[in-house]
Amino acid sequence: MHAVTSDDHALDRPLLDEIERYYDAAPRSAARAEDFGPLTLFVREGDTGWHYYARPTPGHTGPAATAEDVRRVLERQRELGAPEAFEWVAERNPELRAAVEAAGLAVHEHPLLVLGAQDEPAPAPVLPERVEVRVLGPDAPELAEAVAVPRVAFGNPGTAIGAAGAAELAQSVAGLAADGAVARIAQRITDGVTVQAAALEGGSVLCAGQYIPVGPVGEVVGVGTLPTARRRGLGLAVTAVLVTHARANGVGTVFLSAADEDVARIYRRAGFRPFATALIAEPVAAPQD
Repeated sequence: MHAVTSDDHALDRPLLDEIERYYDAAPRSAARAEDFGPLTLFVREGDTGWHYYARPTPGHTGPAATAEDVRRVLERQRELGAPEAFEWVAERNPELRAAVEAAGLAVHEHPLLVLGAQDEPAPAPVLPERVEVRVLGPDAPELAEAVAVPRVAFGNPGTAIGAAGAAELAQSVAGLAADGAVARIAQRITDGVTVQAAALEGGSVLCAGQYIPVGPVGEVVGVGTLPTARRRGLGLAVTAVLVTHARANGVGTVFLSAADEDVARIYRRAGFRPFATALIAEPVAAPQD
């Protein structure tokens, strides 16, 4: 896979700027920002919740980030016990890649796709009548499974039908009680900073996902299907419900990052179009024995 460039299609600079403002604003509902000059580190508040990442500082007018800047952030992340992670848009800050690689991190590319205010979403796939796809409220009895299904899905990556199913889901749900994840999502739903949707069959969640709205922009995140239920259009159906909800609530621009090109092709069928490349930098993986 390669980064999207002007040779692929004309870069939409206003859209890139809009997404960059979103990336800076979205973590602030659950994290504090620490200033490292050309870089900003988002640190979760309290002992629970998501660990965040470092990103380029919007509007920074000084010198570009160097490997030494990256190392300063890495030291702080280690001090906090947070993941050593950086995220940014390749086309928005192309110079950062050399700095993070010089600091010893590996960079992974992920397609960024968008459904702009002027774009028409594709029709939702037709599902069997026994399958229901809907937005969940904070008190929905299915919320725990909706939080757990993507964890099972991402623990068994890919788009092919897999063996992980009801047993693995039950195990994941049981583990949620220990980290307070369900209560945290319920509160975010109540606060209006997360919208959760799920596809259910016989009362059980088979696929789930969220979008995170910030003003007129929302990011679709965490859409995952139980491996035994893949290849049924459930991910597209959940995404369609999220997009419909977003549009009905004043969110014009909806975007997402795909794991790879195979996943990106699925979202293209929902009407999303590629526009840039998300880069994630992490420590180099240790070799397997």
